[in-house]
Amino acid sequence: MNLDGWTVGIDSAWTMVAASLVFFMQAGFAMVEAGFTRSKNAANIVLKNLMDFVVASIAFWAVGFGLMFGADAAGLIGLGGFGSAESRFLHLGLAIPFFVFLWFQTTFAGTASTIVSGAMAERTKFSAYLLFSAAITLLVYPVVGHWIWGGGWLAQLGFVDFAGSTVVHSVGAWAALAGLIFLGPRIGRYDKQGRPRKIVGHNLVLAALGVFILWFGWFGFNPGSTLSATDPNIGRIAVTTNLGAAAGALAALLSAYLRTGIWEVGAALNGALAGLVGITAGTAFVSPAAAIVIGAVAGLLLAPGTALLERFRIDDAVGAIPVHGFAGFWGTLAVGLFHETQGLLTGGGPQLLGIQTLGAAAVFGYSFTACLLIFAVIKATVGLRVSREEELSGLDTEHGVRAYPDFQSVPVHSHTGDD
Repeated sequence: MNLDGWTVGIDSAWTMVAASLVFFMQAGFAMVEAGFTRSKNAANIVLKNLMDFVVASIAFWAVGFGLMFGADAAGLIGLGGFGSAESRFLHLGLAIPFFVFLWFQTTFAGTASTIVSGAMAERTKFSAYLLFSAAITLLVYPVVGHWIWGGGWLAQLGFVDFAGSTVVHSVGAWAALAGLIFLGPRIGRYDKQGRPRKIVGHNLVLAALGVFILWFGWFGFNPGSTLSATDPNIGRIAVTTNLGAAAGALAALLSAYLRTGIWEVGAALNGALAGLVGITAGTAFVSPAAAIVIGAVAGLLLAPGTALLERFRIDDAVGAIPVHGFAGFWGTLAVGLFHETQGLLTGGGPQLLGIQTLGAAAVFGYSFTACLLIFAVIKATVGLRVSREEELSGLDTEHGVRAYPDFQSVPVHSHTGDD
């Protein structure tokens, strides 16, 4: 094997490992979601996090990949290559085998749909969620992905999103926001005067395990996006990724302590995730010091972001919208501020910041509007929300099981009857 052959082999092996780390993040999402919600819904949550990846895998292979990476049509969508026929993607000029690239991209597509699960937990019909998982993978994520990673109009403008603060995380968050508008809050989340009441999750240990898994998997998400083990930037990407997470956790924890006088576990956990989301867009292009600033601001956005949602009686069960949406939006704009050669604060002028702002706003507009339409159709056909009785007894009843049968003999209604 010649030197080029060795390089392709090493890069392929690296990308396969990175993709598998991203796949393992499905377990992290499941643990975070289950831990931050109540035990009576845990089996439902585990099944959703399994099946959204199942549905996304098939839908992305059949249609989504072609829409995302097919030959560009007017900068808006990719055409051809449905069923992921290798011969239709020669224009990509891949330096690794086609199916290695397909596997890597499939894991990212699964992540976008999983974000919606956590936000809409504890009251969404399982069938409705499966339909939406297919729809976002077919109609929403690939379109945005083409704009930015498939050679579409934002890529042509010079928009920068190295590993998906916008393509993956913001898309999932804006989809969740659209769903929550149709879905409404959980029973007991707000009192009759509209004041928020906290619904406590059943297992912070599970939630913490999920965050550790996600943090670990992110080293496939960000460094893996090089698609090359021989890229000398891998180490810098790993360092900026880690510093972003650390700064997000610290900032969120200190912010919560200053507000409440309590060292809040949940704040630190979600702060780490917000920092990871925030740094993902610019991880390859910013300094370690800038990564700390980006991660810290992402962590600080959690409290005001949650308060904003509560003001409009939007019930995000796990904080997915502040973590993935607000932090993702900030991280995308931050590239325009801190990019080492093109950033406004590094002497590069305002042009990139303008492009980043336009792109983030356009993705919000398309993703949110498209998902509003999708959820409207689902609600009008199969229905979106379970019955009051099912919600009170727990969504595990949809599956005929209890996640903790030894500890759940009868439904526990820990509410006052307020809707």
